[in-house]
Amino acid sequence: MIRTSAPKFRVLLALTILAFGGVLWTGPAPAAAQSPDGVLKLLPIPERVAVRDGRFRIDDGLVIGGPGPASSRAFMAAARFMSRLAGRTGLFLKQDFLAAQSPPGEGGIRYAYERAGKLQPNEDESYALSVGMAKVTLTAKTDIGILRGLETLLQLLSADETGYYYPCVDIADKPRFTWRGLLIDVGRHFQPVDVIKRNLDAMAAVKMNVFHWHLTEDQGFRVESKVFPKLHRLGSDGMFYTQAQIRDVIDYAADRGIRVMPEFDIPGHSTSWFVAYPEFSSAPGAFGIERKFGVFGPAFNPADERIYPFFDAFLKEMSALFPDPYLHIGGDEVEGHQWDANPAIQAFKKKNGLADNAALQAYFNKRLLKILTKHGKKMVGWDEIFQPGLPTDIVIHSWRGQKALVEAAEKGYQGILSNGYYIDLSQTAEIHYLNDPLPSDSPLDDRQKGLILGGEATMWSELVTSETIDSRIWPRAAAIAERLWSPVSVNDVDDMYRRLGFVSIEIEELGLLHLKNPDMFLRRLSGGPRVKPLKVLAEAVEPLKNYQRHGQAVYTSLSPFTRFVDACAPESLPARAFRKKVDLFLAGKDPRLGADLERILAAWRDNHALVLPLVAGSPALREIEPLSLGLFRACEVGLEALSHLSKGEGRPASWAEERGQVLAEAAKPAAHAELAVVKAIAKMVEACAGSVK
Repeated sequence: MIRTSAPKFRVLLALTILAFGGVLWTGPAPAAAQSPDGVLKLLPIPERVAVRDGRFRIDDGLVIGGPGPASSRAFMAAARFMSRLAGRTGLFLKQDFLAAQSPPGEGGIRYAYERAGKLQPNEDESYALSVGMAKVTLTAKTDIGILRGLETLLQLLSADETGYYYPCVDIADKPRFTWRGLLIDVGRHFQPVDVIKRNLDAMAAVKMNVFHWHLTEDQGFRVESKVFPKLHRLGSDGMFYTQAQIRDVIDYAADRGIRVMPEFDIPGHSTSWFVAYPEFSSAPGAFGIERKFGVFGPAFNPADERIYPFFDAFLKEMSALFPDPYLHIGGDEVEGHQWDANPAIQAFKKKNGLADNAALQAYFNKRLLKILTKHGKKMVGWDEIFQPGLPTDIVIHSWRGQKALVEAAEKGYQGILSNGYYIDLSQTAEIHYLNDPLPSDSPLDDRQKGLILGGEATMWSELVTSETIDSRIWPRAAAIAERLWSPVSVNDVDDMYRRLGFVSIEIEELGLLHLKNPDMFLRRLSGGPRVKPLKVLAEAVEPLKNYQRHGQAVYTSLSPFTRFVDACAPESLPARAFRKKVDLFLAGKDPRLGADLERILAAWRDNHALVLPLVAGSPALREIEPLSLGLFRACEVGLEALSHLSKGEGRPASWAEERGQVLAEAAKPAAHAELAVVKAIAKMVEACAGSVK
């Protein structure tokens, strides 16, 4: 008997929030993780879910089987599934899954699919999962659907006093968008292969399917070219991927149902190319690898006929190396001064009737498009390539906003959205989650909406290294993954945060360092194991957002990224929980919430005395003393305001103004970070003076 119908699924999730409360990304799983309804942990939420009575019990005799040889993608995914299941449960599973076999009798987990899926947009990734008391059945049109279903089955794992089980459930699922990507910029900071692979594993866990590999930048040329070896030898500081490594990553991604799309950013962001071939630049001069970050002048010369045979040979080589049907040419942020100052380029523009630099870049793109088409690739580029005259079989990648995406679709171009998904900005998961490639007020008609392929989270790497990149991607990228997979009606922010807590812990088993490394950073900074006071401070702190960190120091590719700010999460979940408690308290004056707020504020206040000895013993930590002192003073104000509110005592405007000045001082950036709790405390102060509506 169906206990929970699909339309009621979101209601079920919402009720669970009230029953179990929120989950911190770094905290232990609450009782909801042990719920008989494992569906409460699912992320992304499937299209349709129906929960039935009963449980499928898991023991060491569990077997899995389906069609295909041991080398097939589905079989290898099933093998990884069993390994991860054993790791989570501690069960010594008896099945020898190194050789293909089907489960005996009617029990176990059976999967079946009709054909091998193709790694291209609009491939069928749907699946149907049925968990009964005696067996689990997973079916799909393609083996890629099997991969997606196995990830759902892993998330369904539940436990009670008897042991592990799957709740009996029927799921029918498919993605809302066909393009669900993650860009990793390896040009500004090189990321070793193991970093790429563990992030591919995490992408697969949340059903993302496009790895956008940003391979060239002013700071580095990261791919081996056997046709033009000077490119990687001179432009990479020795940090590049061999073609064998690239093929390995492509195969690794393909086994997980993930496409790998390369990006070679041209004609701008191209200084590293000119270290090897300065003659192709629009201005003369010796070039060196750029160490700073920003938008720089060097750009290819579209008027130089020599560059087109060069790109023909290079793109032929890369097209053979990367099997994906799409190749990204970048095309963003061409600074233009080199073009303006070059007499030959100005004469070329006049001769060819090119009114401005945008028209010149459009000319360049048309020449590139012919080359890419010849080598069997479809062109993808950032907003700037959206110029009149280009055929509509290119893809516009929007980084500047919805407007360009809408305009492109209205003119018949396919598009993908990254504006609002820039996870390097240290914005909240909520901001990313509520950002939609097709918002409810979209002016597009149904045909035009079909041209919006999906979106990509972008991890630009100015401020990350291999030690910190995981914490800047995960788990917030999982919120974007749900936005791109689940139905548009799935938009409960609080419930997303609750489920994000489970996912964050589950993907850690894949080797990600987002939960592990912050403590390691703090031990490194303090020179010892006593880091709890630093962790308490970090709860109330977030890195400066929206590239504000670049205004605090001259960051380069050689700068240290091992400071206190690098150990702080982009979004502090304890700070978010505190803000929500403040809002609830101010709305209802619940005395129980008041006691909880008093405990939190007192702990943060008293932590300052514990931080000071650590600061005194570590020069690297001295920059955080203003943060700690600011938290101390802000919490004193918060406790004073809380006392007045709890007693129902109003305060004069002068009192609120004076306390507001204390909070304004505490809110000032320090150590390239800021306190994330000051605004909530300010609300309490305003409430004392009757300013909160």
